[in-house]
Amino acid sequence: MMKYTKPNQPLVTHIYTADPSAHVFEGKIYIYPSHDLDHDGPDNDNGDQYAMEDYHVLSLENFDSPVVDHGEALHLRDIPWASSQLWAPDAAFKNNLYYLFFPARDQDGIFRLGVATASSPAGPFKAESNYIKDSFSIDPAVFVEDDQAYVYFGGLWGGQLEKWQTGSFESSQTEGPPADQPALGPQVALLSDDMLSFKDKPQEISILDEEGNPLLAGDEDRRYFEGPWVHKYNEYYYLSYSTGTTHKLVYGISKNPLGPFTFKGTILTPVIGWTTHHSIVQFEDKWYLFYHDSSLSEGVNHKRCVKYTELKYNTDGTIQTIDPYKE
Repeated sequence: MMKYTKPNQPLVTHIYTADPSAHVFEGKIYIYPSHDLDHDGPDNDNGDQYAMEDYHVLSLENFDSPVVDHGEALHLRDIPWASSQLWAPDAAFKNNLYYLFFPARDQDGIFRLGVATASSPAGPFKAESNYIKDSFSIDPAVFVEDDQAYVYFGGLWGGQLEKWQTGSFESSQTEGPPADQPALGPQVALLSDDMLSFKDKPQEISILDEEGNPLLAGDEDRRYFEGPWVHKYNEYYYLSYSTGTTHKLVYGISKNPLGPFTFKGTILTPVIGWTTHHSIVQFEDKWYLFYHDSSLSEGVNHKRCVKYTELKYNTDGTIQTIDPYKE
């Protein structure tokens, strides 16, 4: 199960992986991807083709080392509240414990966020018996600074974010705001000290253009769709995310982890496959983008593979746009 990796090549090929959340724990690179099932069901906008049931943890000593698959870290059957679809996870370290945050549908088919804990970054993880109160939608990403942890989340369409516009779940609500109105932003919540609950109800993040105006719902080249990630570089917080329908990874910056964020540009041009989802991590003296595409399956949207490449900043702090097929 070990293989050596190269930039812009699949980290592993024995399973399909996607949505990589990369972290440096205990001096190594740990990657927490979702695990795509090898099935031939049809695609739809509800995301039924993404029928993931478990998580594997991958690790690298460094970028000259083989990739290790640590095996099954958590399975749907071991999450009491969840019914299906273990989508994109993230991990965090606090209180001498490792936390795995993940979305899944509850017994009513509503996406919620759950948390599981382990003493090792490789797992196995033990899930809490219920989902996080007041959580909803998908794609949790956790940012820990000093003693405070933040969780960012939310996704349109199959991620159900549109259905929460009134503050409660409306199953019949399938439309976002009109094209000329502010787009829905990702949600953020402060996590409790034990990382198992929200300190308060989540709040929406504003993403603004350079003039300070909210990005509009019709601005599909820039507006938020799914897959938030927050990292800090030179005193600025960077919120990066997928634009969904236009298949780009883009970002904005702020001096406050709660925003508002000012849109700055594109990180990654569209990849093979519909979805794009990523993480950004510093290892030693360089920064890296972990992402996925569908090259391993020759373009099947729900059979993806995790990759990485170096991420570079300009002197003004902006990120250099990456085209992974031209590197």
